[in-house]
Amino acid sequence: MDIGTIIGLAGCFAMIGLGIITGGSGLLTFVDIPSVLIVVLGSWFALFTFSGISGALGIFNIMSLAMKVTSFDERGIITKLMGMSEKARREGLLALEEELEDLDDEFMKKGLRLVVDGTDAEIIRTLMENELSQLQGRHAEKIGSVNMWATLAPGLGMLGTVIGLIGMLKNLEDKSALGPNMAVALITTLYGSMMANLILIPISGKLSGKDAAETLVKEMQIEGVLSIQAGDNPRILAMKLLSYLEPADRKAVENEVLKD
Repeated sequence: MDIGTIIGLAGCFAMIGLGIITGGSGLLTFVDIPSVLIVVLGSWFALFTFSGISGALGIFNIMSLAMKVTSFDERGIITKLMGMSEKARREGLLALEEELEDLDDEFMKKGLRLVVDGTDAEIIRTLMENELSQLQGRHAEKIGSVNMWATLAPGLGMLGTVIGLIGMLKNLEDKSALGPNMAVALITTLYGSMMANLILIPISGKLSGKDAAETLVKEMQIEGVLSIQAGDNPRILAMKLLSYLEPADRKAVENEVLKD
């Protein structure tokens, strides 16, 4: 589990709750079922129009990805590519075929398979970049669904506000109806803002960060595969791959892979 995400979400709601309590109001004052129906369920059902049935039903699985820690093992990838580069220069590209069976990363495995088969470098680059592009497209579609929900929730909040105000104005003579209608009018806006700013927008940002990290790793793998195909010196390959790492991580990996 991603502790940072959990702390962030829990902390936001805790501070809001603490603010409500210290302000002299009770938490139950801000619980309103009509507002939940309008904002939460209303915006979710509107998502069916945008994403279709599978997209709307799958939105919760998409959002759950933000709760998971994702490790792409950049150090392991660099070490593996370095070892293959050294073996290819020593024994030839065909010697890599036996290494492919133990390779778990399908993306890198497909690229190296093309290298072993003697495929032209430009074709390898095109095929691998096309697969990366398709991956990014799938990620963008999922992130787009979360962003759309973040747009719909405040909109439904404003709609609930209008509904509450209309109900209040039509029943001005009925004092018992003023309170409930005013609650719907104000709390729907609050719910919409909280959904968007405390949950959906931060989760969308987290998913975008994961997409960017995975894209960077795939680009590093493409560079490594093409460098092996070109017969680059392993040290040159290491320098290419290390450029994809953060400076703080680069030094530790550099000491390990260039220790000779």
